[in-house]
Amino acid sequence: MDAYSISITDQDVLKEEPVILVSPSNPTPQETIFLSNIDQAVAFSVETLFFFDVSSTKYTSSTMDISERVKRAVAEVLLVPYYFMAGRLNFNKDTRRMELLCNNAGALFVAATSRLALKDLGNLSLPNSTFHHFIHRPGLYKSLAEKALLTIQVTRFSCGSFSIGFMTNHGIVDGKSAGDMFENLASICRGEGLKAKVVHNDRTYLKARNPPIIKYPHKEYVNLSEISSPASFFTAPDQLSPSPLVFANKFKYIHKLFSFSPEMIKSLKGKAQITCTSFEAIVAHVWRARSMAVFDNLEEYSTVLFAVDIRSKISPNLPDGFVGNGVITAFATAKVGDLVKKPLSFSVGKMKEGRERVTDEYIRSVIDWLEVHRGIPATRNGNFYVSAWWKLPFNELDFGFGKASHGGPVLGGNDEFVLLLSDGKSMENGGGGINVWMGLEQEKMKRFMVHILEI
Repeated sequence: MDAYSISITDQDVLKEEPVILVSPSNPTPQETIFLSNIDQAVAFSVETLFFFDVSSTKYTSSTMDISERVKRAVAEVLLVPYYFMAGRLNFNKDTRRMELLCNNAGALFVAATSRLALKDLGNLSLPNSTFHHFIHRPGLYKSLAEKALLTIQVTRFSCGSFSIGFMTNHGIVDGKSAGDMFENLASICRGEGLKAKVVHNDRTYLKARNPPIIKYPHKEYVNLSEISSPASFFTAPDQLSPSPLVFANKFKYIHKLFSFSPEMIKSLKGKAQITCTSFEAIVAHVWRARSMAVFDNLEEYSTVLFAVDIRSKISPNLPDGFVGNGVITAFATAKVGDLVKKPLSFSVGKMKEGRERVTDEYIRSVIDWLEVHRGIPATRNGNFYVSAWWKLPFNELDFGFGKASHGGPVLGGNDEFVLLLSDGKSMENGGGGINVWMGLEQEKMKRFMVHILEI
């Protein structure tokens, strides 16, 4: 399936001026929060968008005040435990580290209306980079002191339906902790108050050892000094790079969505011949097909990177409500020739090895490696990162008008990131499938399309 076909323009969305929302209980004296090496490696912006369809419900007219309701919920309740989301990133020149300055410079809120009805947007599960009109981007190349860590835009459509778009920073909250924050906000808007009373923002649990003890090579990360072109890292100490999900050369890459039905996933898992998860089966299949498309030399090594949650793997376990990055980059690597010639069970086995490699000692070694090398995930030389957005419970969000009809990232995509997205259908309606969104250069995409269908 090709990329989006419906294009949203400036004329379709009328935005009010951004409002600065500050925390009513910011700590005094001003607090500075330590950011772990894992946080530092992924400090880019992430845009997440939710649509709520009320066009055929009793709520059509009662969403008139949805913007005001969300704004008050953020300003009066959410920013009490999440006061740090009104802060700013700061580069400490003495320690040469990023830190979180709780200076209450404010989150940004935008109320907007659209002349379009929600149905005019077509299939919401199809990634559409022009949906950025439903997100507030406060200036992608602003300095750290100027750049809000949380922006929220509520857009009400002509039919009464609405969208809520968030921009967060991955260095401050990962997918799980961002999801928890969104759920807290939704609970406040439903009149049920905060779901979580405790937010753990102490990231010193993940401090490097002194001296560092690096026991593994950690080829899943690359030293910043080895990279000539920026991807998802800092271009300068006081300036962030945009998200790798947002920016790509749209003329260089062809973007396509590949839908895997529950039946196709079941078939792949059967083909794997060993017990495996849907994630392992799909990623192994995509890795194999993509390697055939991207590499010419069968002796080269192909690597797939993916996130592993470490909250329960590290000792002691991270506390419930931990808001920092509780994930590290795991990897599977193999010779292209082996991926091509051997059955799917080989690549699935490599995926399992990658996940099982992540022990407490491995996690500590990663943190220490990052302390020494200040690296980022090694998405280069044909390697790629898989992000499993479909696992996040975004379609369960309810701001008082029923569950989201769709929730997911806003992206343009590039060839280093492959996104696994929900198919947008409930299990009752034949859903439970997974959409694979990816970009490749035109000739490589042609080759990939041949191999991906070999199920």
